[in-house]
Amino acid sequence: MVDALSNPTGFHLTPGQAFDLDGVDVLLEDLAADTLIAGKGYDARERVIERLEQQGKTSVITPKRNRRRSREYDAKLYKLRQRK
Repeated sequence: MVDALSNPTGFHLTPGQAFDLDGVDVLLEDLAADTLIAGKGYDARERVIERLEQQGKTSVITPKRNRRRSREYDAKLYKLRQRK
């Protein structure tokens, strides 16, 4: 996990073949930011999005294409994720 300036703020080491969501539970526990910007690999309603909502935080995560119900997200803010 990194902050807005791409400085590391935390990590959880997993095996190379691990799924993207492996380790997210550990990282979300210590999330100090009010907003999480992440790729579609983290588009998990119960495991990520609802958990952030319960903490009063905002998620900016692109929805997967195969989602039955599309979800809105801040596309402009999401584009800033790759900025260096």
